[in-house]
Amino acid sequence: MRVTVSGDRSRACRPGYDRPMRYPVVLFDLDGTLIDSGPIILASMRHASVTVLGREPDEEQVRSAIGGPGLIAQMRELDPDRVDELVAAYRNHNEPLHDTLAAFPGVLEVLPPLRAEGRRLGIVTAKRRATVALAYARFPLLEELTEVLVGAEDTERHKPAPDPLLEALQRLGADPAQAAYVGDSPFDVRAAKAAGVLAVAVGWGGIHPDERLLREEPDALVHDPAELLEVL
Repeated sequence: MRVTVSGDRSRACRPGYDRPMRYPVVLFDLDGTLIDSGPIILASMRHASVTVLGREPDEEQVRSAIGGPGLIAQMRELDPDRVDELVAAYRNHNEPLHDTLAAFPGVLEVLPPLRAEGRRLGIVTAKRRATVALAYARFPLLEELTEVLVGAEDTERHKPAPDPLLEALQRLGADPAQAAYVGDSPFDVRAAKAAGVLAVAVGWGGIHPDERLLREEPDALVHDPAELLEVL
């Protein structure tokens, strides 16, 4: 099932068509949206739980929290008394795996045409800036084409609160009505709606199924980069 925004977008991706820029600001989540980091997140969560707690984590519980209020909150769910140990074990395992990161097919390729149209691009993520830097090193295009980064350290409240998106818009001097947020999790959709921006959910992340995303009533659910361009 797909959800699309209203309006005639049938010509949006035709060669030579000068499509109107409804959303001059496009903000992206990182994990599961631009980069295929779900497998290494799950592997590192398992490593932390097994190493520190001596038990396998509940994978569905882990999956359901990815993209939400951040690593510390996730580890608190595993064991509130051993958060620091769990976080350290996770990061020690996860950071070297960024050398193996892959981008989703065709997704990074949407960034240059969006920039060429004059749009302002940004990343809003629950990752720390130091970890985002590892993704930038792997995919320099991300840093080159995005104008703003809001990471875990930049706001007190995290997704699904709107604060990270509002912080990005404030830095850009942009109004929510001018912006879209593209993400793969229910937390992304909730944050976008709370911030008053267009909420675009992507179905290629591999962590959150379409059914869960649709329960949040995004403005659009897309399954490939061509559909994303049509919506924007």
